[in-house]
Amino acid sequence: MRLTLYPAIDLKDGACVRLRRGEMADATVYSDDPAAQARAWRDAGFAWLHVVDLNGAFAGRPVNAAAVAAIRAAVDLPIQLGGGIRDMAGIARWLEAGITRVILGSAAARNPALVREACRAHPGRIAVGIDARDGFVAVEGWAETSELRATELALRFEDAGAAAIIYTDIGRDGMLSGLNLEQTGALARQISTPVIASGGVGSLADLAAFRAAALAAAGAARGGLEGVIVGRALYDGRVSPAEALALLAG
Repeated sequence: MRLTLYPAIDLKDGACVRLRRGEMADATVYSDDPAAQARAWRDAGFAWLHVVDLNGAFAGRPVNAAAVAAIRAAVDLPIQLGGGIRDMAGIARWLEAGITRVILGSAAARNPALVREACRAHPGRIAVGIDARDGFVAVEGWAETSELRATELALRFEDAGAAAIIYTDIGRDGMLSGLNLEQTGALARQISTPVIASGGVGSLADLAAFRAAALAAAGAARGGLEGVIVGRALYDGRVSPAEALALLAG
């Protein structure tokens, strides 16, 4: 089983940062050159990039568009992009600009019809981002927690044709404390859409545990665990790209 490792490029004020538990005030800046960071991840052997416009997620519109465009121009890797994309026109603009896959997060919770319309118009190019705090969906850049359970939201899109569900445990994001594999695995076993795990990877041991969970979920004959997003652990050097890629490649 070959799993995808997505290195994260989170953009705040034009720089590459990592937050702790989604708090914009608790950001560590790792690079002021997103294009150079994208090239570094490409050169390290990654096959995809996971890019988020953090300012855009709060503003409800793209804010770091120039940085995203610079990343797109710098590398030829497929890119999945989220943050502030809330309508069909915005989705189309990014896809036409060369983004491979658009992530709908707050829009998925607020406007499920948009997800369905986008999946019909752009097959295989729409992912649903489900960010959860204690199992409940958070929206608007994680500033608001709804009364909607993450699993309930995922099940709403079973027949929509989304390319993936990206499940993030906010309480673990940026904390290097390990993925919430119990909730992520349970979600993967209940839906047919592939799941990408996010939030908490801090070591190779965490990735090994993810691989074991992915193998277990694969036995359920559902969507399964397709990949994992890693941020701070890569930037801090806690996880070696070469070792991580080899581990997930099996």
